[in-house]
Amino acid sequence: MAHPQVRPAIGTIVVLIPTYNERENLSPIVSRLRGAVPEADVLVLDDNSPDGTGAVADQLAADDGQVAVLHRMSKQGLGAAYLAGFALALERGYDVLVEMDADGSHQPEQLRTLLAALADADVVLGSRWVPGGSVVNWPIHRKALSIGGNMYVRVLLGMPISDATGGFRAYRASALRVVDLHHVASEGYCFQVDLIWRAIRAGLSVIEVPITFVERTIGDSKMSRDIVAESLRYIMMEGVRYRLGQVRSFFRREPRWHRLDG
Repeated sequence: MAHPQVRPAIGTIVVLIPTYNERENLSPIVSRLRGAVPEADVLVLDDNSPDGTGAVADQLAADDGQVAVLHRMSKQGLGAAYLAGFALALERGYDVLVEMDADGSHQPEQLRTLLAALADADVVLGSRWVPGGSVVNWPIHRKALSIGGNMYVRVLLGMPISDATGGFRAYRASALRVVDLHHVASEGYCFQVDLIWRAIRAGLSVIEVPITFVERTIGDSKMSRDIVAESLRYIMMEGVRYRLGQVRSFFRREPRWHRLDG
């Protein structure tokens, strides 16, 4: 009888928050996060926001020793920001790394649910599209785009995940060390799909837990047609490679029948 894998305790936690022009949203979301999970540190990843978000982050760090800031030289995409943050957090020895948006769409009060699920997993995804998950204040076209995009991912990649594009996640540091971060697609939102795809192929345990996603009320969404198109192209290319690999594997198998002579 197989025994369930025993995973270590949660340990130290850092929440990574990428920012670009989130000056009005950053302080409230950090305050809520520090109140909801006070043991977690915060690492703001600012891409040289022209609206002064970096200065707001610096003041938060000056006022709270559990807040730090990584200033980046320019806007290089969500994935690039997270990869830089992962590298710094892993170097500093954190045990759990969390992804969370700065705009209030991810509820800090739900983070404990994700962390609790890590007791049985290497990666936990906050999911809008599993039973109990929901979205608030989304127009119907945004909901259709997200549901359709995730169906597209499941069909092309055969990935048993309901919300592969969501950005509220908790990773054990050990999981990120297994995944080849140097080759993860860092452009746009395909980063989220690529990272979880690599985790699944590496044999890591991935669990989805329901969350309530709330559309931002301040500032502009970073989603655009170019981001969507770039993500669809990436998923298409990966899906074609994956399905071709399945076909090749099928034809390389040893035949299960033998010719009978005589």
